[in-house]
Amino acid sequence: MTAEVAVLGAGMHPWGKWGRSFVEYGVAAARAALTDAGVDWRDVDAIVGADTVRGGYPGHVAGATFARALGWQGARVTSVYAACASGAQAIGAARAQILAGLAEVVLVVGADAAPKGFFRPAGGDRPDDPDWLRFRVLGATNPTYFGLYARRRMAVHGDTPEDFAQVKVKNSAMGALNPNARYRKRVTAQEVAASAVVADPLRLLDICATSDGGAALVLSSLEFARRHGVARPVRISAVSTVSPRYPTTVLDLPDIATDSAAAVEPVVEPFRASIARAAYEEAGVGPGDLSLAEVYDLSTALELQWYEDLGLCGEGEAAKLLREGATAPGGRIPVNPSGGLSSFGEAVPAQAIAQVCEVTWQLRGQAGERQIAGARVAVTANQGLFGHGSAVVAVR
Repeated sequence: MTAEVAVLGAGMHPWGKWGRSFVEYGVAAARAALTDAGVDWRDVDAIVGADTVRGGYPGHVAGATFARALGWQGARVTSVYAACASGAQAIGAARAQILAGLAEVVLVVGADAAPKGFFRPAGGDRPDDPDWLRFRVLGATNPTYFGLYARRRMAVHGDTPEDFAQVKVKNSAMGALNPNARYRKRVTAQEVAASAVVADPLRLLDICATSDGGAALVLSSLEFARRHGVARPVRISAVSTVSPRYPTTVLDLPDIATDSAAAVEPVVEPFRASIARAAYEEAGVGPGDLSLAEVYDLSTALELQWYEDLGLCGEGEAAKLLREGATAPGGRIPVNPSGGLSSFGEAVPAQAIAQVCEVTWQLRGQAGERQIAGARVAVTANQGLFGHGSAVVAVR
């Protein structure tokens, strides 16, 4: 049995700060995806919602919340939460239902209404919660970790703030062409350097914002796609949601200390690299087969780290790859042609789904001015708090 499913439809609600309910964003994205797929909501067998922790109880049961808003019609309902990997978990759950024969058509939806400033833990005292502790004990906000990642790259690989700035320059140029992006203005390296320091060495324009937004996909079996008149759909051939291996020696959110490697040798493959490898193995492709990648650029420095973790270059060679223009449109392996989180900001349950929306449009040749010529194979990558892997391989 094939492990592939078809992407029949993709839809988004534009990112921004709209001041409305996450439900509104998710329903708008869902309706756009259904229209794109040419499928009526009443013909959907199942819906999978990526949860948000910011929407009260409806956010914790997002699948049912979106189903109710679209109109109860008897579909199976699933709700999943995996922090920033929630969208990939939702796609994985939908694919599993299709491959198991439980559904032919599944709607996947994620949406969020994010707070101003940086994310913070939910209210209440939880002294056994590492996410709560890192704020209370260290004052370590997310941008603090982004700064630590950047400092590590500078110390270990010789990256510079100028390299980080060039990531923003590249992504802002693509975001300026994306009607769904929040920030649609090209940025210069000088403007990055002139922006306020947030977590040294990263400046305001090095770090992604928090945003409102929504994204949705209509997935189906390949047989349904053929019956529906889609002979060559974009296909999802892998969904990787792996977790880290003990002992982890690279500090990551929300940890405030690395695992002990005194008695156990550290694993050869870091967590983020294992996410990509699992996706490649499942899809039967490798980094050399890729036409483009969408990665989780919480900061400009983190995008560079993903180049190496995805195998686009060797360890320590990310800045060189960037300087050569390989990751820009027209380069060997364009990265974040959507504009990335740099241009969108974080709408947590939606962002992994939005990545797949972008690669779907790219593989169809429907990305307009952002189009990567001849796109055939794409990978998306991010990760969620507490060790949630997230990568999707899509092909056409």
